[in-house]
Amino acid sequence: MVRKAKARFCRRTETRHTGCRPRPPMTRRLKVLAIHLALIMSILSIAIPVIYAIIGSTQTTAEAYRYPPKLTPGNALFDNFRKAWNLGLGRMLGNTFLVATGVVIGKVFLSVLAGFAFVYFRFPGKDLIFFLVLVTLMFPLEVRIVSLFDLMQRLQLGNTYYALMLPFMASATGTFLFRQHFRSIPRELVDAARVDGAGPLRFLFQILLPISWNTVGALAAVMFVYAWNQYLWPLLVITTKDKQMIQVGLKMALQAEAGELDWGMAMAATLMSILPPLFVFFLLQEQFMRGFSLGTEK
Repeated sequence: MVRKAKARFCRRTETRHTGCRPRPPMTRRLKVLAIHLALIMSILSIAIPVIYAIIGSTQTTAEAYRYPPKLTPGNALFDNFRKAWNLGLGRMLGNTFLVATGVVIGKVFLSVLAGFAFVYFRFPGKDLIFFLVLVTLMFPLEVRIVSLFDLMQRLQLGNTYYALMLPFMASATGTFLFRQHFRSIPRELVDAARVDGAGPLRFLFQILLPISWNTVGALAAVMFVYAWNQYLWPLLVITTKDKQMIQVGLKMALQAEAGELDWGMAMAATLMSILPPLFVFFLLQEQFMRGFSLGTEK
């Protein structure tokens, strides 16, 4: 009788504070299990190539070509990294970091100014100009590459770091992101700043930017990885090895010598190329998650 009374009480209240928690139905448990299995498979599909690259970077050329494949680490890790560094990838890592940092600074600065203008200023054709900015998203680099190359040559910027940075500093994505973020800020904040006598630039740099660091960090993380992974444009515009980018250097590491490709050195070069953007992403992951949040608690 006591158990039946407790069961009826649990069905009526269904509260956690009474110590009687209803068991989830079978369909719900199967759904949760399927979601977890899908997530595990997704993680494995991403992690397995990285794990294989780590193992391959420790193997000699003979171990890399062995059949069946050797799936255990070798003893040639430092030797492979030394060969990759001596190939010139160390200088290319520095070049790529410099270019990616310059692109991020330029993109964030211009995107903040453009988003601020589209939200807080009134000028003729504002909506049309913003539409044209969004239209540029439909023209990737591959479509504009011939005209960009001709422009860089006319400006005598070929084979310079400026040629690697300038074409990527204007960002329709960043402009749209900051426009939407600034529109979510209450208008009362603008009115209070006007009452205090704050001008547009003071309002931007002393009020808006301090409450927009999550959006800045999110855009910086995405654009750093985007600039880091550029391959086609550096291959076309840079003609000397001392100014080349890391992605082109990876192509050089994949060139066979004496008819045999050094896979251990190639895997070590790959790991060298992914560590800096991985570090930047981990550094800005909190801002990345909050900056692209759809909620109101940015």
